[in-house]
Amino acid sequence: MLRMEIALFFVLAFVAYIYFSAEWRTTLLHKVFSVLLIVMMVHLLFDAATIYTVNHLDTVPVLLNDILHRFFIGTMVIAVYLFYQYIAVLVEEETGQPRQLDKAARLYLLVALLGVLLLPVHYAVTPQGNYSDGIHASLCYVSMAFYLFLCVWLLVRSWKRIDKKKKLAIGAAFVIEVGVSLLQAVNPTWLISGMGLTLMTLAFYLTLENPDIYRAELIEQKMSMLYLKSQVNPHFLYNTLDTIRIQAQLNGDKKVADLLMQLVDFFRLSVKVDKPMVSLDDELELVEAYMELMCYRYPKLQFVHDIDPDLGGMQVPNFILQPIVENSLLHGLKNKGYQGEVRIFAQKTADEHLEICVCDTGSGFGEGKKELIDQMLMNYAKQAPKLEGNSIGILNVQKRIKMLCGREFGLCYTENPTGGVTAHLLLPMKEEMK
Repeated sequence: MLRMEIALFFVLAFVAYIYFSAEWRTTLLHKVFSVLLIVMMVHLLFDAATIYTVNHLDTVPVLLNDILHRFFIGTMVIAVYLFYQYIAVLVEEETGQPRQLDKAARLYLLVALLGVLLLPVHYAVTPQGNYSDGIHASLCYVSMAFYLFLCVWLLVRSWKRIDKKKKLAIGAAFVIEVGVSLLQAVNPTWLISGMGLTLMTLAFYLTLENPDIYRAELIEQKMSMLYLKSQVNPHFLYNTLDTIRIQAQLNGDKKVADLLMQLVDFFRLSVKVDKPMVSLDDELELVEAYMELMCYRYPKLQFVHDIDPDLGGMQVPNFILQPIVENSLLHGLKNKGYQGEVRIFAQKTADEHLEICVCDTGSGFGEGKKELIDQMLMNYAKQAPKLEGNSIGILNVQKRIKMLCGREFGLCYTENPTGGVTAHLLLPMKEEMK
């Protein structure tokens, strides 16, 4: 058994090396899994140590044996708690509902760790091998049952709203751990508890936290962004060129040159895809070039922006504002003959995030339209990147924000009291590294 624990430790150490060397965005889910990996490696070290000491009770001092067993049980309780936390965060990200069982989970963790420190440790000596038993060892089974119950409760409440792949991963991990726990209970001398927790960790790593899967998702999002940029609304291009043609017939060359310059600037900026994150100032420069053309075409259209200079250097995902502004025109102001205003402003939120708002004075959402948009943005992960249709812009914007910034950030819409809608883009406060 000692060899098995050592082998499991090296397997997790290799997984940890691959995991921590990958270029991950910093999210709560990633942080929880990172801590879980470290705790599991520490737990396996104590597991290996106690397998040796419990089978050498005649030579190992009782005090040392007790101390090692308390660390072994304590790290196991913490690991099971972290499994619960990982699933709780995952469910929260999938459903958007806040975690409601955290207080109970933390309270039990405190009580269990006090039990680990204070309860007496007993050992059973048998011809097949020795093992710890009694109330202290029972903390393992009670903790596993308690946290599995919390996880099952979370999953049952939100089962239909969780991605199928994630449900399968969690289900497989549960089956593994319950099976190993039952085998350990029936055959306590087998000492295989560490194997069950390690297999649960590997199940989550291989299906949910694998860096290769993450990189594949990044490539998918980048391809979606490239496609979106290559598919700038052809009507906009044709109508603008037609406006230039008519203006050339009616006026002198200066205005034609100005329009051509704005058109060239827009396409020059829109094809800058060398990096996924750009400064907010760069994003606004692209939107300004686009809106100057649109305002020239529709003289009663107005565009204003109010950005604190201190926020201009904040890093935002590339090409997220122009699709939102274009949506405001095509689905809001178009119905009003392109008469009205599009306004962009940015502010720092109370929790130190960046909020960019795109507000229009258009006709607002039609009946039932907002609910459809809300559902689409909430369930963005379950929808393939769209290559056509009215929602191509906002869906791809949502996917790229979630991918590049974290699932706690993203896009949502509200209706304005005086008419029109406002798009809210919540992003992290992150400046470019010098």
